Amino acid sequence: MIELTKNQIIQTRIEGYSSEGHGVCRVEGRAVFVPGTIVGEAWEIRILKVTNAAVYARGERLLSPSPERRESRCPYYPRCGGCDLRHMSYEEELRFKLGRVNDALAHIGKQTLHAEEILGSEQTERYRNKGIFAVVERDGSPAFGFFRERSHELIPIESCLIQDELSERAAAAVVDFMKKEVLPAYDEATGDGTIRHVFCRRARQTADAVACVVTARGLGSKTAALVEALRAAVPELTGIVLNLNKSRGNTVLSGDFYTLWGRAEMNEVLCGSRFSIAPQAFFQINPPQAEKLYRRALVYAAPRPDELVFDLYCGAGTISLCLARKAGRVIGAEIVPEAVENARANAAANGIENAEFLCADAGEAALMLQKRGLSPAAVVVDPPRKGMSEEAVSAVASMRPERIVYVSCNPATLARDILRFNGFGYELRAATAVDMFPRTKHVESVVLITRRG
Repeated sequence: MIELTKNQIIQTRIEGYSSEGHGVCRVEGRAVFVPGTIVGEAWEIRILKVTNAAVYARGERLLSPSPERRESRCPYYPRCGGCDLRHMSYEEELRFKLGRVNDALAHIGKQTLHAEEILGSEQTERYRNKGIFAVVERDGSPAFGFFRERSHELIPIESCLIQDELSERAAAAVVDFMKKEVLPAYDEATGDGTIRHVFCRRARQTADAVACVVTARGLGSKTAALVEALRAAVPELTGIVLNLNKSRGNTVLSGDFYTLWGRAEMNEVLCGSRFSIAPQAFFQINPPQAEKLYRRALVYAAPRPDELVFDLYCGAGTISLCLARKAGRVIGAEIVPEAVENARANAAANGIENAEFLCADAGEAALMLQKRGLSPAAVVVDPPRKGMSEEAVSAVASMRPERIVYVSCNPATLARDILRFNGFGYELRAATAVDMFPRTKHVESVVLITRRG
């Protein structure tokens, strides 16, 4: 067996994909990860790094291209790190994502059942209703864009193919204002400077659009001029918000929010319900795909008019309101206070009287509800990427619901948590993948877990 070494040139064929969307080949019995390659392609690769755990390489020369290979129309790909799969057809992207979910279920979750379909997106460009641009000093002048993956090197952006162009206009207007007023961008290392990020949301079913300027300190007498500049550059805006984020580190939204003009909340319609979303409240970034996801979650939850359903990690109440139209009663829980207030207001605005919302994390909420003697027929969970804590899994299982519907944006933690539920007498019964984030490696899933017997 030949030992693999750095800078070694090898001819090989790509056999599969990693969870990151990198092509994988086998050389001397070892898996080698090669970004930007597609299953079935023959490549001449250069070994870049050899560790005990993995081998990484770069494609030097494409010997036999896949019929699924495509030229990227984005001038920043793959440098900015926002997209991962622009070198392949959308059909191949969906095959990779469905495979990613099923690999996680089989290898991490030890499950025999797999997802049989992935719900693709009709729109693969300009689909994001939320844009977050970093603002930093570059060559002595402020610029906006995205950080290169695993770094704080800014890749300046003029036009991103997955962002709404309104977000780009808002970010450009803020940067132009900074140059005119000689306002420096925030420096994470020193804590000096002012503007940190520009965050925008734009509704799809209403005319609402809100821009949030994230600063390390107030703008004082220049505040009114910033509002004027943003309104002139982006007349579609219905609200402008200042987020005073004094925290050190790279958290985007933190601290206090001040409405400078218009309304801070964005109104949107999803699954027939109207939602008011605060800047800091979670809301799905691809509403048409979110509707597909929620419809499948509703099928799995199968709420009946005589049943109680819990919705943990409920955000602004999007899934809760869908459930409430079918269930006898729904109780949602969310740790972000502003999101809980949004959820309560959203229920009232839609005439939903059988939904209650608590401000607590999932594990605490489950224990609180258990102490109240409440026994749900179904529990819906939609945790962040890190998944559920062991305590939360245990708390949900201890209530012995017949059905658990798990919505996930991370196949690995989903599979891990299904395995944990297995230990409490639950089994995986159905699974569907949903492409919420076209042209990226990310994939959403929704699964049904039921109590044995």
